[in-house]
Amino acid sequence: MLRTITLVFSNFKYLLFSSIFFSLMFIGMLILSEYIFLEPYVVSHIPSGSEFGFLLILIISVLSSLVIPMNIFRINILKSSKQKMGGGLFGSIIGAAAGACSCGPIGFAVISTFGSVGATATAFLTNYETPIRIVAIIILIITYFTTVKSLKIECKLNS
Repeated sequence: MLRTITLVFSNFKYLLFSSIFFSLMFIGMLILSEYIFLEPYVVSHIPSGSEFGFLLILIISVLSSLVIPMNIFRINILKSSKQKMGGGLFGSIIGAAAGACSCGPIGFAVISTFGSVGATATAFLTNYETPIRIVAIIILIITYFTTVKSLKIECKLNS
């Protein structure tokens, strides 16, 4: 498993992409989840009792920044067989999107334009935000292991 990560991230391009993706996703999710406020000053605040939500955001950002560059590396290696590579990238996109479903002010503004359906969606996302993020983490972990397994087979790495 460590050889696969070393193989992918030995290329500076994938390491840089992973760092940029982690930073953007982590800061973006913190802003959406109202852990970082941008007006009138840039202020960060983790309310008491919401540390677990912050930890889930951190885990999702780390896993996404690990899985997505690995899948891009896999796509670059397997350009000819597009059928074999669809699942890994699809899983990482689903995991990242599910983890980013927080109900910050933007979410409330967008969802509230849909009337009663928006109110139902807002209530659902507010009540089930933590379980959705946990499911996203599980999806990203499964995607990570399937990507490592496929890279071992396709790159013929010995364990």
